[in-house]
Amino acid sequence: MKKIICSLLLLMLAPWATAQQASPEALFKQWDKNKDGKLLPGELPQSARRNFAKVDTNKDGAISLGEHVRFLKRPRMAQPRQPKGVNVLRDIPYADTGNPRQMLDLILPVKRVGKEPLPVIVFIHGGGWRNGNKSSGINRVAGLVRTGRYVGVSIGYRLTGEAIWPAQIHDCKAAIRWLRGNAKKHGMDPDRIAVWGSSAGGHLVSMLGSSGGVKELEGKLGKHLGQSSRVTAVVNYYGPSALLQMDDHPGKMKHNAPNSPESLLVGAPIQEAKEKTRQISPLTHVSEDDAPHLHVHGTKDPLVPFHQSQIYHAALKKVGVESTLITVKYGGHNAPRTVGENQVRLFLGRHLRGEGEKLADETVPTNR
Repeated sequence: MKKIICSLLLLMLAPWATAQQASPEALFKQWDKNKDGKLLPGELPQSARRNFAKVDTNKDGAISLGEHVRFLKRPRMAQPRQPKGVNVLRDIPYADTGNPRQMLDLILPVKRVGKEPLPVIVFIHGGGWRNGNKSSGINRVAGLVRTGRYVGVSIGYRLTGEAIWPAQIHDCKAAIRWLRGNAKKHGMDPDRIAVWGSSAGGHLVSMLGSSGGVKELEGKLGKHLGQSSRVTAVVNYYGPSALLQMDDHPGKMKHNAPNSPESLLVGAPIQEAKEKTRQISPLTHVSEDDAPHLHVHGTKDPLVPFHQSQIYHAALKKVGVESTLITVKYGGHNAPRTVGENQVRLFLGRHLRGEGEKLADETVPTNR
């Protein structure tokens, strides 16, 4: 129970805690949009507003510079436990905006194999584009990183409570460009970057893998606009691929509803904004130069229909892109971490290190 409480507190305090990459005064100036010397809730990033009452200690309805500085300089809580065999560099800004959501964590092996730059595995978290944070990605890649054969990354991005599409893909592409721009500094190979995500994160990694040539989705964030945002390989765990077709296979969620995660992402009910929704769908952007994909999806997923991976997988294969579908028989949403684990290891070994053969489509049990 203590661990759960500490985790919740860390999540709640994260917007100000991660902001310490900048000086308190500089951050206050950046957030004080009307330059009146105080911060109101509407001036704060969406993810920081939950802490407003904690920072506003005199309860006058505004945060002064003094309150802001005292909060940032309070005694800090201990960082989350670091996985064995890796070093984690947390809260690195990739967009130069000061927004705590636009940061990434680097997961570096304690002992590297060889002296050459290492390939990179980037994890992007899920949560319906409205919840979740990058801390969940550290343990997802730590096992592969501690082998000394990879560098891991976990990316944060703006959620729909703060910004609608295309903010999310702009953030992810800016992070990939940052990795290339800083590859030499951290011993990373800029030509070998794989992305892995689950649910909403699966959607975002699929977009990275299929929209490499779509200028409208690049954005203009960060200092590395000259770098490519293309990726080498994609691991898609039960991510949506064709948002307008999700309600064709009914489950627990009404995806066409005005308050669905998909409609909140678009900024309107998806069936009333069909063209924008098509542009958000990886299926729309499939082309012969897309990155190879590995899909892992349960046949009984109540939130993202299994059909979403089936049609995306088929479309990629039709244009000649290497694509493998791991069907989790009777599997639901958020399949156990061990499901598909060996296939992910083999897939990444093939596409990031040139090892092994092409994977075949396969049906596996849920392990539950």
